[in-house]
Amino acid sequence: MSRKYFGTDGIRGTVGQAPITPDFVLRLAHAVGRVLKRTEERPVVLIGKDTRISGYMLESALESGFNSAGVDVVLLGPLPTPGVAYLTRAQRASLGVVISASHNAYPDNGIKFFSAQGTKLPDAWELAVEAALDEAPVWVDSASLGRARRLDDASGRYIEFCKSTFAGDLTLKGLKIVVDGAHGAAYQIAPKVFHELGAEVVAIGCAPDGLNINHEVGATHTEALVAAVKAHQADYGVALDGDADRLMMVDASGRLYNGDELLYLMTDDRLGRDEHVPGVVGTLMTNMAVEVALKKRGVQFVRAKVGDRYVLEELHKHQWLLGGEGSGHLLALDKQTTGDGLVSALQVLQTCVRSGKTMADLLADVTLFPQTLINVRLQPGVDWKANTRLTSETQAVEAELGDTGRVLIRASGTEPLVRVMVEARDAKQAQACAERLAATLR
Repeated sequence: MSRKYFGTDGIRGTVGQAPITPDFVLRLAHAVGRVLKRTEERPVVLIGKDTRISGYMLESALESGFNSAGVDVVLLGPLPTPGVAYLTRAQRASLGVVISASHNAYPDNGIKFFSAQGTKLPDAWELAVEAALDEAPVWVDSASLGRARRLDDASGRYIEFCKSTFAGDLTLKGLKIVVDGAHGAAYQIAPKVFHELGAEVVAIGCAPDGLNINHEVGATHTEALVAAVKAHQADYGVALDGDADRLMMVDASGRLYNGDELLYLMTDDRLGRDEHVPGVVGTLMTNMAVEVALKKRGVQFVRAKVGDRYVLEELHKHQWLLGGEGSGHLLALDKQTTGDGLVSALQVLQTCVRSGKTMADLLADVTLFPQTLINVRLQPGVDWKANTRLTSETQAVEAELGDTGRVLIRASGTEPLVRVMVEARDAKQAQACAERLAATLR
C-alpha cells in the first residue's frame, strides 16, 4: 500500500493548506492515540517543536487530539528533533512527536514521530495511522481524557546528554567556536553545549522571532557562518538547520566541510583509537573520494538511497554504527538513535582535539572528486529508462571513467526532472561526460 499523508520524513507542507491545518492535525493525533491504545492502556506522548510561529497552533491541536483519545501529553517546548528522540527514550514515553519542517522556510511546518526507542517508525505503523484517520473518531468519556503537563528543564536534560557523548578526558578550552543555530530549535541549547565544554562561543542565528527560521543562516545558508568565523578569527564554525539534525562545519580559514567529509572525520577518530569499524553507509550522492579513502583503510562502504531514513535502514541491516549524507545528516548509532547535528559536531571536534590536528590536516588525503549535476526537464509521460541511446552512452561514459569516476542518473522525486550526475577526478571530464548524457536525454 502507498501512503497518503506520510512522506519520507513524516507529514510536511505549507501551513494553512492541507494537510498542515489545525483540524487535520487534531484528527491525526486522535488517530495516532487510538493506534497506541491498541497495545497500551495509558500511553504517554512527548511533544517538542522548533521556533516557527505556527508551532503554537499545531501544538495545541496535537494536545487536544491526543487528550481526546485518552492519551497523556508532556510538552517539551522548543527542542531539537534529536532531543525529542533522546527524551522519548529517557522518559520511557510511548511516542515522541516533533513539530518542524526542518530546513524549510517558516511558512512550512510538519509533524514527525519517534518510537519509544527514539527511532523512526516503520511503514506498517504509518499505514495503521492512515487507516485510523479514515475511521470515525471515538471520543473517550470525561473520566478517561488524557492530561497535559510541561517537562521542566527539557533543554537542560538534552544539553547534559549531548555533553555526555564527548570524551570525558577532553575539553574545548582554548577554542573559539562560532555556533549558528539557524534561528531554530537549538538557539538556546547549542551555544550552551559548546560553552559548558570549555569553548569560547560566538552565537549567530540564535534570535528566533517565529518568522526567521533558516533565513539566510544555518546549515543550508553557510555564507553567514563563513563570514562570522573570519570576522571573529574563530577556530571552528558549526551550523545547524532549523531542527538541528543537520550539520555543516567551517575551519579557521573559512573553508566549508560538508557531510561527506565530516562522516570521514568521525570514522577517522575511531580508527585512530584502534576501534573496529567494519563499514560505513553513505548515499548514492556521497562523493567517491570518501569511498576510496575508507576502502584504503580497510573500511567497507555501502550506498543507500538518498535520505537519512534509508541510511538508517542500511546501518541496521549490516549492524554498523556510522553513516550519513552530504547534506549533513550524520548518524553515530552508539551515541544517538537518529541524526543529531550537535552530537555529530562534538564527534568531529573530539577528533581534532584528540589528534591535535585541524580538519584540513586530517582530510589531507581526501580530495573530493569534482561533480557535475545537470537537471533535464522531460515531457510528461516520457519513459527515460527506455531510451536505448542513453543506455549505450552511459556504458560508454562508464568505460571511459573506469575506476576514476562514476555516473548516477535518477528521477527527481518532486519534479518532472531527470538528474544526471557525473563524478570524476578531472572536473573538465566530469562536465563533458555529463553534458553528453544530458544531450542524449534531451
